Amino acid sequence: MNKIVRKERFSEKVVRLDIEAPLIARSRRPGNFVIVKIDDKGERIPLTIASSDTEKGTITLVVQAVGHSSARLCELNEGETIADVVGPLGRPTDIRNYGTVVCAAGGVGTAPMLPIIEAMKKAGNKVIAVLAARTKDLIILEDQVREFADEVVIMTDDGSYGTKGLVTNGVENIINREKVDLCVTIGPAIMMKFVSLLTKKYEVPTIASLNTIMVDGTGMCGACRVTVGGKTKFVCVDGPEFDAHQVDFDEMMMRLGAYRDLEAEEMKKPLRY
Repeated sequence: MNKIVRKERFSEKVVRLDIEAPLIARSRRPGNFVIVKIDDKGERIPLTIASSDTEKGTITLVVQAVGHSSARLCELNEGETIADVVGPLGRPTDIRNYGTVVCAAGGVGTAPMLPIIEAMKKAGNKVIAVLAARTKDLIILEDQVREFADEVVIMTDDGSYGTKGLVTNGVENIINREKVDLCVTIGPAIMMKFVSLLTKKYEVPTIASLNTIMVDGTGMCGACRVTVGGKTKFVCVDGPEFDAHQVDFDEMMMRLGAYRDLEAEEMKKPLRY
């Protein structure tokens, strides 16, 4: 059992949870994720580790209520426990000195991007973060990002904060003004697809952290399979990060929607049972 020691609500559907997991806190690296199971009735939820505190033995997860299980997780409070937290899983981010790195995050994608921004800066890169969301209230962890990024560009769909426009507008403006050596993008699949199309046009190498459906997290079930460069890859063991220009995002988005109707039915059930 893993105790929740801190909870912070960023918005109506997005919360931060600090969870006791000392072994994971000591061994996690940027890009790693965990699989969380609330109780013996819950499904397995993959969540990227936003940060950790080795002294306290905690890891930080940012959770968005998008389905029944994630909504239940968001309703848990400090002092309550989670049955299983398994990790760290996945291949860590390839951190080295690239030069200028643009980190494009959408919505809660800022959470898994934060440790990458920190590590890229410590490796000697110039780091420019582009944080995008529909509205100001959905921009998260801005202060923490500013601690490490050389520059932070805020984009909102409605113009309520920063500059009005999409994440691709912010990324393209940067590419047009200076040489970008690498782009890292994390967020909704449709956002990562269009960031990838943009950077491919400008021949900027790009890494995307994929958020597929997962079950076991060890490559056995095949639920998280994606096509990368014409070959089948498993996000849980081969990723979660891949060359974005090689990812078949259309196939990935089709698979992400496979259980949409079932999830809608589950959301009608009470969150506590």
